[in-house]
Amino acid sequence: MAYPNPHMKPLTSLTFAIVFTVGTIFGADSHSVVYEGKAGPGKGKHIVLMAGDEEYRSEEAMPLMGKILSQRHGFKCTVIFSVDKDGFIDANNGASLTNPEALDSADAIVMSLRFRHYPDDVKKHFTDAVNRGIPIIGLRTSTHAFNDQQLKNFGREVLGENWVSHWGNHRSEATKGIIEPSAKDNSLLRGVLDVYGPTDVYEAHPPDDVTILLRGQVLKGMDPSSPPADYMKKIKNAEQPVNNPMMPIAWTREVKNAAGTTNKILCTTMGASIDLKNEDLRRLVVNGVYWGLGMEVPARADVTPVGIYEPTMYGTKDSTNTSDPYGFRGFKRGVKPSDFALPVN
Repeated sequence: MAYPNPHMKPLTSLTFAIVFTVGTIFGADSHSVVYEGKAGPGKGKHIVLMAGDEEYRSEEAMPLMGKILSQRHGFKCTVIFSVDKDGFIDANNGASLTNPEALDSADAIVMSLRFRHYPDDVKKHFTDAVNRGIPIIGLRTSTHAFNDQQLKNFGREVLGENWVSHWGNHRSEATKGIIEPSAKDNSLLRGVLDVYGPTDVYEAHPPDDVTILLRGQVLKGMDPSSPPADYMKKIKNAEQPVNNPMMPIAWTREVKNAAGTTNKILCTTMGASIDLKNEDLRRLVVNGVYWGLGMEVPARADVTPVGIYEPTMYGTKDSTNTSDPYGFRGFKRGVKPSDFALPVN
């Protein structure tokens, strides 16, 4: 994604009017972005996409998916972020969530969070939304979305897993998605045939009540053509081949929450911004929204990016190592939520 000059002047009222007419509204606090849906099956439904992680560039991934869901499928989408005191996106600010009130009208949540510790008043908007029984699509580090006492078990209890370990070698072994044979006719996999991502496979042992959709084949390198890895891994005081059995990387479940309602869950341990360059992974997320809302999943959902999408390589720190083949690793500085507005035609 191309980013503007971080020192550019604020939007003028004229510019705001132009942006408004093509379907982008800035949240009441100007720190969230609302994409008004075009005509489509999703018209009348509100999806809230939560961005907030230090490593996998959710601040880039969530606007991508919000634009696709709104402009290709008709859903109204609100993207909410972590920001600093001046309103610039700050992926490291685990206590920040802009416009949490958007969750009060959410029909579904797409979340990509890591070790957040929101204030109680912010958490209440989230827990109230969950307790309404709305569907949740959790990406990558959402298995360990929170590190406060109240919500730290959310990953295991709701999504189906917490953080365990890197099963593939981090930043050197990519992931190829392998369809679980028993799920080949699952509606969530409509149009999902070729899943690949430069992130590594996570170790995951979801409970027996999940339906596994994809398993992650650990590759020997960081290219889709890399062969499968073939070494042994230690697990529970024993060893097993790294790809036999392969770890689950996408699954669904339905779980009853504390209020007695039921949440439909799609969880995938993929979903970094750079993973979402993969068309079929984007399609899985879109299919998950339809499935979660009880809508007919398209035969082949349109997941064409809206505008230019040039995601940043994942990582937790800025790389000063000139030999690092992946270059810049931290989040882009000087970016505001408003910079993710829809392109003006």
